[in-house]
Amino acid sequence: MRREMLLFGKGGPACTDATLGAACERAVELGIGHAVVATSTGETVLRALDAFEGADVQVVGVTLLAGYWDVYEPPDADVLREAEARGARILTATHTLMGNVGTAIREKFGGLPPSELIAHTYYTFSQGMKVAVEVAVGAADAGLVPTDGEVVAVGGTGRGADTAIVLQPACSIRFFDVAVREIIAMPR
Repeated sequence: MRREMLLFGKGGPACTDATLGAACERAVELGIGHAVVATSTGETVLRALDAFEGADVQVVGVTLLAGYWDVYEPPDADVLREAEARGARILTATHTLMGNVGTAIREKFGGLPPSELIAHTYYTFSQGMKVAVEVAVGAADAGLVPTDGEVVAVGGTGRGADTAIVLQPACSIRFFDVAVREIIAMPR
């Protein structure tokens, strides 16, 4: 099989529309019914709803966990309400790889917990790759996406979206059943 992949010279918010467009196109080609999108303020999930408009794809927006709201910009409640009114499902939950009990242990006692080692391994592809896997697992944990089929997952570097993948998600207790099947877009 031969597939084209979007490679961006530099990641970040400028890649968002192209990433979401490619993610939608691939979801439609593969008949995938769920797209999971990382969103800090809620703006990226709104843009995803625009990109996926007319496609038979349930969009799930996953925000930063509340413990990071004092470090990063918190979600905008009005934007999230608008996204939900347009059909998106919204999830705010503990992050599987970074932003959990392992992170608390590292910050208090030092060392690198296994979950953060896994996160840093995904970073060798891109920050968005780690985020895309993490939001898909979070959505699986919440029962918002099936674990017996593929989903499209979208993440980014900082704000916006610059990485999109096709993967079979798994709940965090079965994390090593996650299978990244395709890279749709990522920064080079």
